[in-house]
Amino acid sequence: MSASSLRARVRSEMVREIKEVARAHIAREGANLSLRGVARDVGIVASAVYRYFPSRDALLTALITDAYEDLAAAAAAADAASARDELRERWMRICRAVREWALAHPAEYGLLYGNPVPGYAAPAETVEPAARVVLLLADIVIDGSEHLEPLAEAVPEAVRGDLRRLIEQHPREIPEERLARVLAGWTQLFGLIGFEVFGRLDTVIEDRGAYFDHQMAVMADLAGLPR
Repeated sequence: MSASSLRARVRSEMVREIKEVARAHIAREGANLSLRGVARDVGIVASAVYRYFPSRDALLTALITDAYEDLAAAAAAADAASARDELRERWMRICRAVREWALAHPAEYGLLYGNPVPGYAAPAETVEPAARVVLLLADIVIDGSEHLEPLAEAVPEAVRGDLRRLIEQHPREIPEERLARVLAGWTQLFGLIGFEVFGRLDTVIEDRGAYFDHQMAVMADLAGLPR
């Protein structure tokens, strides 16, 4: 192994270890990370962390991007497990995969969808991985477009422009009215999961899985997916 390859390998392993320790800190203490505390648990001096992450925000961005990508990968794997024409099954599989990921990674879910981290603003590079789940849901509706009933209601002009900007970022066309319904399902999906992860359903809903499936089926109906 060349010296440059060895250095790259050592750097990659150190980056991985720093992120693992930072995730543990977030799980214990929330998202207000201390680079000094991370460095202590890694076993290096605080100044050494800056060789890998120039700031706390850079480390948070790396953790957020990793979490979005991991969540999106779980959703994409669930989608791929069904035939393309099984529209409703794909919708339900994706929604369940997102919930399962969130329950298995509550700290990371909180980092993505919990309270904003004081003093931190997510950079533009997090936008694309953050959008992957809703784009998967939109693709289901696009794939089934010829089987869906037309929508009677019109989207308000003030909203239509926002939806058109989203559509223009996606390589496949979808009517604004249909995208508005997909977004309603997307916000319900993450809102319901957030209620479960953060304990808002405690003493309210006992069978969370059955309730979740019911709500996501209602959202599939709203999106127009055939039974």
